[in-house]
Amino acid sequence: MNRKLIRPNFTEIKDKIKAGEAAKQQQQQQQQQQQQKRIHPSTDTFAENYYYLKQMSKKTLMAVVFSDGQVIEGYIEWYDRSCIKLNRENAPNLLIFKSNIKYMYKLEEGKEGGEPESDKKI
Repeated sequence: MNRKLIRPNFTEIKDKIKAGEAAKQQQQQQQQQQQQKRIHPSTDTFAENYYYLKQMSKKTLMAVVFSDGQVIEGYIEWYDRSCIKLNRENAPNLLIFKSNIKYMYKLEEGKEGGEPESDKKI
């Protein structure tokens, strides 16, 4: 019986290894791109939290304007994700849902700046 020894060519093996490595690198790049696409920027800037903490620590007198136009004055005692607690002098304290608040401002700022008088005659 005549048996022939099969010996692979060394250059063929190198080419196969390089092709396999290139395929792995492409897969890794695709995975990295997919991971980068999945990362979303944070929507929370913590500016609201900072503002509330600052007003709470200074006990700043605040005016809260509701969606219907009603204005309530008081000090912010605490807050959470959905509401704030407003302490008022000579009136009951209130728990206010943030969804009902149109805007709020410091009363000191409103008094200092003053409201523009539109009916002045020159």
